[in-house]
Amino acid sequence: MTSLTTPKRKAALAAVAAGSLMLLAACGGDTQPAAGAATDAGSGSGSKNIVFSPLGLQIPAMQDLAKGVQGYGQSKGFSVTVQDPALDPQKQATDLQSVVESGKAGGAWVIAVAPNALSALVKTAQEKKVALLLNGTPEDYGLSGMQAGITFDRIDYLAQGQAAGEELGNCINEKLDGTAQVLFEESSPGTAGKAEYEGAVKDALAKTAPDAEIVATTTVSERAKAQTDVGSALQGHPDIQAVFGQNDEGTLGALGAFAAAGKDLTCATETGGNDEVLQAVKDGKIYAVVALQFAEDMMQSFDTLTAMMADPTKDGQQLTVPQKVIKAGA
Repeated sequence: MTSLTTPKRKAALAAVAAGSLMLLAACGGDTQPAAGAATDAGSGSGSKNIVFSPLGLQIPAMQDLAKGVQGYGQSKGFSVTVQDPALDPQKQATDLQSVVESGKAGGAWVIAVAPNALSALVKTAQEKKVALLLNGTPEDYGLSGMQAGITFDRIDYLAQGQAAGEELGNCINEKLDGTAQVLFEESSPGTAGKAEYEGAVKDALAKTAPDAEIVATTTVSERAKAQTDVGSALQGHPDIQAVFGQNDEGTLGALGAFAAAGKDLTCATETGGNDEVLQAVKDGKIYAVVALQFAEDMMQSFDTLTAMMADPTKDGQQLTVPQKVIKAGA
């Protein structure tokens, strides 16, 4: 990993870390503020100019990530131009197509709003020898196998779910003698990686703590609704002592519901890791968090993209977002 020794690089990573958790829900230039006009992060064109297209700059986390990419790019001698698709897949495709066809960029980093809307862009970029970094896998874009000049970056939902399920089982074995009634907060239908991820959580929990039983399921939402839903589940199953909280909002909502019911939540795990959750881990209120390391991923993604720009005729790679299990005292 590149050594981060300059204030600019440290600031870039801080910005990325601040906005990283929004990417969990995101399956997806001239810097455009949400209102519109473009500005640049530096000078340069061709092979030293990169376009970054996030989901939309109305999402604060996307703004933070864009600033991080710009700062890191400048520290490496590249000009980074940020486009604002505003969560519109057609706008994203059109804006990217325009800059790729113009020859003003040597590479583009895209968090696709809808991967299937970018098939024409992929073809044009390969024809123009413009390197691409895309979220997901080749199959998400209707492609088979690795492609010349294109690297893909994915979340390993299987590994993420397995780690979260194992840690919940470890907590039940450690604190509840291996037996517990469990509340499972699931994601909404259509959430990226839902079946693979939640299936892995359940499989790992069953293997690690076979006497634990999922007795109630809720659909995770924002914190207030999560707290209400968990509170209702507790009325029907007052002996629940363990919760798979899915994400930060779900887990914090569960903690609020248990507190309102005058109960202690003995075991809780999730995949997220905002500051409030990390403090709850330190305080022993949450047993473990499986946190995606987006600052590290930003560096590996940017460095891989710039390396591809030197020879966009070579096949790209399949990257995976690094993850880390965070527990109290670890």
